[in-house]
Amino acid sequence: MRALLVALGVLMILAGAVWTGQGLGWIGGSAMTDQEIWAIIGPILAGLGVALVFSALRRPH
Repeated sequence: MRALLVALGVLMILAGAVWTGQGLGWIGGSAMTDQEIWAIIGPILAGLGVALVFSALRRPH
């Protein structure tokens, strides 16, 4: 279960980073490019992913 939560957290971090890059216009080629909402949602998702990874790693076996 711990590995699943860590993997999910890492995927959330990566998706949040991509969404942030697209929202800021750093990553082109999508309808999300230069859309301010994704520059807001991306860091929120990444932050939740970081919290999930930390909490999963702190759980007792």
